Amino acid sequence: MRGYFVSFEGPDGAGKSTVLKEVLNQIGSELKTQYLVTREPGGSKIAEKIRDIILDPANDKMDNKTEALLYAASRSQHVEEIIRPALKEGKVVFSDRYVDSSLAYQGAGRDLGIQEVKQINDFATDKLDPDLTFFLDLDPEVGLKRIEKLRPGQQDRLEQENLAFHKKVYAGFLKVKETYPERFVTVDATQPIDQVVAQVIATLKQRMPELF
Repeated sequence: MRGYFVSFEGPDGAGKSTVLKEVLNQIGSELKTQYLVTREPGGSKIAEKIRDIILDPANDKMDNKTEALLYAASRSQHVEEIIRPALKEGKVVFSDRYVDSSLAYQGAGRDLGIQEVKQINDFATDKLDPDLTFFLDLDPEVGLKRIEKLRPGQQDRLEQENLAFHKKVYAGFLKVKETYPERFVTVDATQPIDQVVAQVIATLKQRMPELF
């Protein structure tokens, strides 16, 4: 069986990590092949060190292009060290964020251009795209309030950006998912988590029945 690559995207506070964890709690034992859970930025030792640099609130003078290139560098290492080998072994890779986040955050949010950031990441990943992407759809203002409630005063450098930035990021996500409708599935993240999880599981079983 070939490997499958599934990514989870959405604005900050949409619940990607929580949903992914609960999905695998429910279906992990049903899968006919091994699976790997990873995240971005990060996912490997080197990539996690780059993550720390990117998200550290103390690095408030970071240039936007530097930020985009650091994400791409982290992703390149992550893909070559973790994701691609797992796919070659026939595993299912579930990633909390991937390239689409860079297109939204740096391409749209930082005004670097979605296409320009895509070119950087095509080089970094050798154009490795997910087979399926779940977009957890949530108003960015609601997401930021969720984060403040869950982690008061502990937001990372990007979470600390103002609402105008996060609205641009959200608009960027909408453009990206319109560009790749064949792999994007939108899930209403305002629903109770059990409903979000149920929709993700139903979609996985419909789109990738050979895994079950």
